Amino acid sequence: MSEQERQEFFKERAGTEDARFHVVPSEEEWAVKEEGKEEPEYTTDSKDEAIEKAIELADENDTIAYVHSSSGEIEEQYNYETK
Repeated sequence: MSEQERQEFFKERAGTEDARFHVVPSEEEWAVKEEGKEEPEYTTDSKDEAIEKAIELADENDTIAYVHSSSGEIEEQYNYETK
């Protein structure tokens, strides 16, 4: 999948029940981003706080929260698709 195809895929999922939340490094802080959206839902200096917020958002939206390492790899996931 090309980078352009990947971006389109995530844009199509934004705001739908298929959108996931990602905890990602952002400059000198941590951000919670919804797939397909440029602006983060939440930013903080603490990775733990970002994880808590992503879990809260994923739970509220019946979706998945992914936690990325500082180098970008997925470290953990929290699945709230089925309650």
